[in-house]
Amino acid sequence: MQHQIMGYDRTSAIFSPDGHLLQVEYAEKTVRLGSSSVGLIASDGVVIVVDKKVKDKLMIVDSSAKIFEIDSHIAATGAGILSDARVLLEKAQLMAQQHSVTYDSPVDTETLVKEIANVKQAYSQYGGARPFGVALLFAGIDQDDKKNIYVTDVTGNYFGYKATAIGENDEKIKEILRKDYKDTLNIEGCIKLTLDIFKSLFQKNFDISRFEVAYIDKDRTFKRLVGEELKKYLK
Repeated sequence: MQHQIMGYDRTSAIFSPDGHLLQVEYAEKTVRLGSSSVGLIASDGVVIVVDKKVKDKLMIVDSSAKIFEIDSHIAATGAGILSDARVLLEKAQLMAQQHSVTYDSPVDTETLVKEIANVKQAYSQYGGARPFGVALLFAGIDQDDKKNIYVTDVTGNYFGYKATAIGENDEKIKEILRKDYKDTLNIEGCIKLTLDIFKSLFQKNFDISRFEVAYIDKDRTFKRLVGEELKKYLK
């Protein structure tokens, strides 16, 4: 039976007899092995918290940043193959710049997410190219002050959330968010909640230096926090 199934996983463009695209499903498994990222809508902004999994003291902290500033009002991160994420998010940065120059206004978060999702979908449709092995999480505030959290999966689907997680332990994190997340939480409250969740998951292995936080406030300004700057949120 195994050798029969393997005949359908040579390319992402071939369906197995039970209707599965096996290369796409393999890519989804890669995402679940990636480090955890959490996105939340706060009462006064949007927040992304990322576990970088970096423990090497010799590494320069800024070189391992996992949260990308797409524009001053949009941030994003990924779970899975980070080189894939970098290529897609650099494309998103270019799209944001082109929109700003062409229309003299910042791009809406969903418009940008939809374009990136279309790119990901194409790579699950044509032979000779593998799917992007990464899920992307976008957080942004539009000109009408609408706060957004979107996640794109490897197939090119995207969904909006109030709070969600991607990568390792995503289901455990989302289960806690369903119980403890509230719309009234501000940026500081969202950061504290997320770090508390990671603390409960990692227990003795919890280390604040492995986390990176970025948020966009009501002024639509991107800000990043790492290392020592996060200790005050554990009190």
